[in-house]
Amino acid sequence: MTIRILATAAVSALIAGQAMAADMTLRFGHVGNPGSLFEATAEHFAECANAALGETAEVQTFGSSQLGNDQEMLQKLKLGQVQFALPSSVMSSVDDRFGVFEMPYIIKDRDHMRRVQAEMMDTFEQAANDKGYTIVGLAENGFRHITNNLRPINVPADLDGVKLRTPNGSWRVKMFQQYGANPTPMSFSDVFTALQTGVIDGQENPYAQIASAKFQEVQDYLSITGHVYTPAYILASKKHFDGLPEEMQATLKDCASQTQDFTYEHAAQLEVDLLEEIKAAGVEVNEADKDAFIEASRPVYDAFAAEVEGGGELIDQVLALGGSS
Repeated sequence: MTIRILATAAVSALIAGQAMAADMTLRFGHVGNPGSLFEATAEHFAECANAALGETAEVQTFGSSQLGNDQEMLQKLKLGQVQFALPSSVMSSVDDRFGVFEMPYIIKDRDHMRRVQAEMMDTFEQAANDKGYTIVGLAENGFRHITNNLRPINVPADLDGVKLRTPNGSWRVKMFQQYGANPTPMSFSDVFTALQTGVIDGQENPYAQIASAKFQEVQDYLSITGHVYTPAYILASKKHFDGLPEEMQATLKDCASQTQDFTYEHAAQLEVDLLEEIKAAGVEVNEADKDAFIEASRPVYDAFAAEVEGGGELIDQVLALGGSS
């Protein structure tokens, strides 16, 4: 009888221990493929957090849309099924204020983004809080460029009629409509097949996403436009994150800050290395006329200022922080 009691107690303790471990598992989902900047960002954050948290909790990463696309993961954050996600452009659909980063050419470089972060982060944190999220830290998706199978894109008129995949963000759609393209919002995980089968002609992404998704295998032209710089957000449910012990919150925020430094440095290097990789795959590369794109972008700025409450002020604040880097 004593042995049976001890055995039962041991099994109960094991089950309780497993339940406790599961309770402290923090799932981090993102849409990045192996080799992407998103993967490197999530892995850096997890390594930092796991080293600092010890046995208290474990951050586990799930890339390649294993936990869903960006929209699905935003919902899963609120349901507590995912603890961290790494959304980028989709945040403009969460709150209009994030749409300021969808304005073409508004962010000059990473130093400019640092200044925006230092001076304006309260605005974006409040926007996230209003929708039930909290920004644990910033990363990036980088400067975006256009690939397609029809022709080199030198000026906006070259986009006339091009079926171009965009993320699910209304301002990216409006921007490419203004340029004359036929923008088609689509989940990132569906893009390769859509390009391969000709459902769409092209897409726009940073080199890290282009190369890791192997778009160079199904695209003929890369046009260096740098039309949008997209921050990425290490995002959590406000309710869930606020419920963590304060010491753990501080640790996770510190790791997010360290990860931002890593991401910026890694992204800058990828811009050099991956452009060469894309060229080596036989993709024809051209430098677009950025002045022509900037001129064609004015109506997008005007629309944002008119349609978004405080939109004009947001644009002015971001531009004023451009300075000289």
